[in-house]
This record gives sequence, structure tokens and C-alpha cells, in this order.
Amino acid sequence: MRMRKGLLLMVLSPSGGGKGSILKGVFAENANLRFSISATTRTPRPGEEHGKHYSFVSREEFEVMIKNNELIEYTEYCGNYYGTPKKAVDNWLNTGYDVVLEVEVNGGLQIKKLMPHCISIFILPPSLAVLEKRLRRRGTETDEVIVKRLQKARDEIPHARHHDYIVINDELETAIKDVNAIIRAEKLKTCNNREIIERMMSNAETIS
Repeated sequence: MRMRKGLLLMVLSPSGGGKGSILKGVFAENANLRFSISATTRTPRPGEEHGKHYSFVSREEFEVMIKNNELIEYTEYCGNYYGTPKKAVDNWLNTGYDVVLEVEVNGGLQIKKLMPHCISIFILPPSLAVLEKRLRRRGTETDEVIVKRLQKARDEIPHARHHDYIVINDELETAIKDVNAIIRAEKLKTCNNREIIERMMSNAETIS
């Protein structure tokens, strides 16, 4: 039985934290989830597709989106814009689907202020040393960019304390189970099921 309005879930982590791999596993087990595709001005990495992983746009196109108030949030990170388009998110939530936002840390703080009902999950690596290994293993960025990302991660990790849940991405399967457990718990909260209670009481009056 689908709720009248879906859950809005925000998943964020420092670069290399592994949120993409975790979400792939979470989506495989949750048919009601929909993924909000972020817009970005950065160049696609190998294997990334426009409209699937990101909506890749020019800097000029992104700035038009800002001007037209088409984004829930946006941020500039390592010289590129990242943002969350509004329209698809609102449509899915109102249809009863649960929507996942995969955002940068600065964007997440904006969303928490604008949408306090949003459930935020901060993915952390086991350590900064592990995070550096993961970034270097990608083989997609220069040493200079990796150093910048690691410094950014040091600045971002303290923000984890402002979010609802923390998941440590040490073992991937365990991290996937942890995120699934959070989603299940949130869907069982009374505040998300009042409509079901009211419907049952209404049916009880009819029976009597």
C-alpha cells in the first residue's frame, strides 16, 4: 500500500565515499525508489551517460536554470556546478514514489534548511587513508585534483553531525543493508502512516 506522498531521501558523502555503489545496491531491492538525476557542468567520467548518471549541461545552461529557479539546491564544487532539478522530484513525491537525492555536502545543507522533512544519510569512509586509496584507484583525476578532493573531504566530514543518519562504508554489502534498514524504519514511522490509520477507522465505522 503506497503512502499518499513519498519519502524524500538525501544521500551524501565526501567524494570517493562510495555513495554511488551503495545506492546501486539499494535500488536493486526497492522498486518504489526513484533517483533524482543531478545536473552538473563537469565532464562525464568514463562509463557515465547523460540522463542516467547526471544531466550534463554547459555552464551557461546551468546559470539559466539558477535564474529561472528550477533547482532545489545547487553548489559549485572544484570549479563545476552541481544541482538538483525541482520538477521531477515534486512529481514523483506527489505520486507516492520515494525519491533519492544524491548531492554534494554543501547542497545537502541547503536542502536540510529548505526541506526539514527530508531524511538525510551521510556516507563516511572508514578513514581518510581509505578514501585516498579509492580516489586514486579511479584513475580519472590528476594528483592535483585528488589533493583538492581530500582537503575538501576534511572540511566536509564534520558536517556529518548535522544529518539524520551515518553509514560507514567499510563493507559494501553491510552499508547497503544499513541504508535499506533506514528506509524501512522511516516508512514505518507513525507520521508517515496517519492516512492508513484514518482509513482503517473510517472502514471500522462503516462495518459497525
